[in-house]
This record gives sequence, C-alpha cells and structure tokens, in this order.
Amino acid sequence: MMRGATAMAVAVRRPDGGITSRAETLHGLATSPLRTVPLLRGVLVLFETMQLGMRALTWSAAVSTGAVDERGEAESLGVVEWLALLGAFAVGLLIFFVGPVLVTAWLDLVTPYHWISILAEGALRVTLLLGYIWVIGRKGDINRVFQYHGAEHMTIYAHEEGRELNVPAIRRYPKEHPRCGTSFLLTVALVSIVVFAFAGTEPLWWRFASRLVLIPFVAAISYEAIRFAGFHQRWPVVRWLFAGNIALQYLTTRVPDDAQIQVAIAALQRCEDEERAGSRGLA
Repeated sequence: MMRGATAMAVAVRRPDGGITSRAETLHGLATSPLRTVPLLRGVLVLFETMQLGMRALTWSAAVSTGAVDERGEAESLGVVEWLALLGAFAVGLLIFFVGPVLVTAWLDLVTPYHWISILAEGALRVTLLLGYIWVIGRKGDINRVFQYHGAEHMTIYAHEEGRELNVPAIRRYPKEHPRCGTSFLLTVALVSIVVFAFAGTEPLWWRFASRLVLIPFVAAISYEAIRFAGFHQRWPVVRWLFAGNIALQYLTTRVPDDAQIQVAIAALQRCEDEERAGSRGLA
C-alpha cells in the first residue's frame, strides 16, 4: 500500500501471477488543514492509517480468494468483522499498556521512588513489543508480509532519490526507512515512559486509567518525533537518537524478491496516477 498527499493505492499479486491495483482519492480529515496542526495531526494519522490499512487488507484478501465484484471492489466489512477488529485492538491495549502496569505495580510497595516502577513498566512494554514482532516474524505468511514491507521502503527510497522505478535501480536501496510506520511502535513505547512518569503511579486505578487516556497524546508526540527525524537524517545526532527505529526494521522487514518489488512499483505508480487525475479534476 502506498499513500500520497491526496491519494492512496494498493497493489496485489493475483493467484494467476498478474498484478491488480486499486486507488482512491482521499477526502475529509485525510486532506483536512487539521493535518498541518502539530500534535493533532499525529492522532489523525494514527486513526487514518488504521482505517486505510483495514481496507487494504480486506481488499487484498478478497483478490486472493476472488471475492471481488466486476468493478474490482471488495465487499465491505460486516458488523462481525468490525467487532473482531475492535476486539483485537482492545486486547492489544490490554497487553501492551495495562499488562505492564499489573506486572510492575508491586514495585511501588518496596521502593519509595516511583520512577523505578515506571522504568520497569516501560522496559517490559518494549520487551513485549520486540518479543511479539520476533515471534510473528518466524511465521511463513508474516515473513512474506515483511518482504513486501521491505519492497515498499526500497521503492520509496528510489522514488525520493528521483531514480527510475525498475527492479535493478530499486535493489540499490536499503529495506530500512527512517519514516517507517512500525518504527512508530517503538517510539510510542519509549515516549510513553517519559509521559507516564509525569502521570504518576498512585492510586492504582489512576495508573490504569492514565495509560489508556494518554495514548492519543503519546501517539501525537511520537508522530512529531518520527516526522522530525525523517526530515533531518543529515544530522548525526538525529541518526544516533533514532538508531533504534532503524534497528527495529531488521525485525519487521525482509529482503524482497523481484516479483514483490514489482508489486510495490505498481502501487506507487497507481498512487501517482490517482493524484495526477485528481489534480486535473480540480483544475
């Protein structure tokens, strides 16, 4: 999936070996002036990414099973599917945000320094994140997803450098990219340590509630940090501070094959075509 300033596109390798793609022009909050407001834009991007990602996954699954209509559109998610997705999201919040609080809360009873339990909570949260990514990355299907992830990064790198979009040219670029979406997860885990330290640890119910209530704020700060780092990679101190995000991508990306790079090229070109078509429509 590729997302431009005013459009997004998805490309999928069909079972017969061909490539199918679809694109749409973005409207509403996706292109609203609110996306230029610091901090607020991070929250908007988070929810938009989830929405677009769900649609892309649903459509790609439909292509692989042939469940698309004559216009190439997939069936919409039903109530059961939405409930399942919301349930999975809730479980993720419980595991990665509430779980570490339960495991480390006892430290408040043996030390007068609340920052010790905060650090332990944050360290456990980072460990859970890395462990989860490592485990799922060992599955065959997820490994292929990580290959496509690498193909996306390499293709974007070539595009940003103004290179011709072909497999040999794209092969010259790394599979790790400073503005990677999965880097956002690690940044959230680290930023949360600082933010939750100011929220305090007492009473225990407040500790639980603050972790959930402050998630949008943590996400907003994390987005601004990644955005800043992505545009200032020439600064050695920025590269050093965000080296962990690049290191994380050794877990979330794999070297793609030529066919996967071709799919990434198709998605990027379709996204650009959609943006040009939209510009002509506004002219």
